[in-house]
Amino acid sequence: MDRAKGIQTHKVFKLGKAAARPDARNLRFRALLTAQPLPPSYDFDTKHTGIPTPMFANDEKGCCVIAGRGHQTLRFEDIEQGSVMMITDKDILNEYFKETGGPDTGLVVLDSLNLWRQKGWKVGKRTFKIQAYAEVDFKNKNEIKQAIFADVGVGLGLELPTSAQHQIQTGQPWTVTTGSGSKRGSWGGHYVYVCGYNPKGPVCVTWGRKQQMTWQWLAKYCDEAYAIFDAKDNFKTKAISVKKIREFLDTLPPRK
Repeated sequence: MDRAKGIQTHKVFKLGKAAARPDARNLRFRALLTAQPLPPSYDFDTKHTGIPTPMFANDEKGCCVIAGRGHQTLRFEDIEQGSVMMITDKDILNEYFKETGGPDTGLVVLDSLNLWRQKGWKVGKRTFKIQAYAEVDFKNKNEIKQAIFADVGVGLGLELPTSAQHQIQTGQPWTVTTGSGSKRGSWGGHYVYVCGYNPKGPVCVTWGRKQQMTWQWLAKYCDEAYAIFDAKDNFKTKAISVKKIREFLDTLPPRK
């Protein structure tokens, strides 16, 4: 695989998401939904306290896709076990280099999701799999909110502008700017796990911290978004049809 753009251009904030790979076979999140009222704000981490936000070696390697998986696995297992599990940088890097084949190239999000579902990944001596994932319309605020509020969570693939560097370095939210630094993808591709939302927009976990973004910024710089379902049906809302997920999986042809 070609190296993801911008993967080692910053000495702290490493990228590592390759270009999005569309697939018409993907399950669509909207197909699983029924009407459900949503609060104006929600954050998984305020309801489940004590969850850390590790860097997961993403200041050294372009492992953002697996780091995002680590952040989501922490929350899946907190729901299931009622406690915070230990995921190490070694666990993250072992899986990252297993999927890249060795070099620090970054990953295609969809390929990585398929491996997570089909083969799982190892944390210590345990293997963790997901049941399914569904493509979310990232320009539809309701879909993003529904996935977050359901405690499913959302993984976002982003085409970051260089303006995002200055904003995160100075503790500012990701907002739409103008000028040469505002060009989509001018910095490179990045993947983040989203744990919450508020009227301004989603809040993601990345590079060892929480990062606010606006809804307008998301619509401009996102190029793929997925709701990811744990191997057990632990999401809290009845607005998502488990039956439809299982029916889809029963008819899913093998993916290569």
